[in-house]
Amino acid sequence: MIERIQNKLFSLQDNGYKAFHASLMPTVSKNTIIGVRVPFLRKYAKELYKSGEYVDFLRNLPHRYYEENNLHSFIISLLPYQSFLVEIERFLPYIDNWATCDGLKPKCIKGNEQDFVNKIYEWLSSEREYTVRFGISMLLSYYLDEHFKEEYLERVSSIRSEKYYINMMIAWYFATALYKKYDATIPYLLERKLPIWIHNKTIQKAIESYRITPNQKIFLKTLKIKVARVKEN
Repeated sequence: MIERIQNKLFSLQDNGYKAFHASLMPTVSKNTIIGVRVPFLRKYAKELYKSGEYVDFLRNLPHRYYEENNLHSFIISLLPYQSFLVEIERFLPYIDNWATCDGLKPKCIKGNEQDFVNKIYEWLSSEREYTVRFGISMLLSYYLDEHFKEEYLERVSSIRSEKYYINMMIAWYFATALYKKYDATIPYLLERKLPIWIHNKTIQKAIESYRITPNQKIFLKTLKIKVARVKEN
């Protein structure tokens, strides 16, 4: 099964895409990137899921190739809720890049939001970089609309990390929250509750968004924190 899946992935290889995508993935060895476009991976994941021929593949951790990890994430995103909880706990320790992490968009969360947020809070307290990033991304994807609570903003703002991919996701979360829940979110910038780098990156990403109004962008620019440069001798 594993060999058959790998052969299938190599049959979908695009070397030009491999070179481009590898440049976006500094934490992933180029030798592990096959070069398969995401739409093909998603289609293949659906085929494996519908056939039921994926169980042994999910057990085969760690995977050898980057695309196998993405395929894994797309398959478990199709599982029923309880099965997804089991499989995501097994898989999270093996995620080593932002793309695999952010590609996890489980369909089964709808209707299970109240229970799922308890798992998210556990992940936010993890020592693993991409487990924390995944937890934040779930709050961004599923809890900024009808299931929003202001306590989620507070919880994310309290995270302190030196990890780039955690801090970038915090900035994305707050930038997204600004256009979805502006009144609840803007105090975090007004009162400077975020670390300076995240504060400024949030403003940058919000200003780049077409969903933020022109007047909001003008105001957000005034909130940027200037960082003094240290002169070298």
